[in-house]
Amino acid sequence: MGWKSTLVTTFILQLTSLGGGQNTHPDVLLGSDFPPARPSLNNLNAICLHGNGRFRYPASNFPPSGYAYTRRAGKAINRVEAWFSDCCFGDVAQGNEQILCCANKVWETALSHFCIEEYSVMTMPHVCCEKNGEDRWNCFERLAPNPSYQPLPGYIAPVIPPDQIFTWDPNTC
Repeated sequence: MGWKSTLVTTFILQLTSLGGGQNTHPDVLLGSDFPPARPSLNNLNAICLHGNGRFRYPASNFPPSGYAYTRRAGKAINRVEAWFSDCCFGDVAQGNEQILCCANKVWETALSHFCIEEYSVMTMPHVCCEKNGEDRWNCFERLAPNPSYQPLPGYIAPVIPPDQIFTWDPNTC
């Protein structure tokens, strides 16, 4: 399944580069990235080593108005990727177990913010946001199109600082 999402995203990137991002439907742009997969021992190396090879969603990828859901989902991806860097390289976690714990907290925190934002508007929330606790996390995990966090060949992500600060307490694990 990972190769299909990589192929689709590579095709989308080609269209985006031809049209400056404005001619590609924003929902299609996010289709191979959202929701992000739950971090695990199986994908932790890819999370840490290939973060700059996964797509980011700057405001310039979206039309000037509309597509609020897609903007929220893109913001969640941007948060996850920026915060993963803190876990992997920011001296907040030491060793694979702590890095994995930190990455899981990042994932849960970013998707929790996404769900809060989903409920702050007068539209139907994402189906996973309607669930609670572990059911919510299992839902997001089940829908993740790129569970192995494969990078896009030839893509180098722009640096997009997160709009919120993530703090992690190693004593939570």
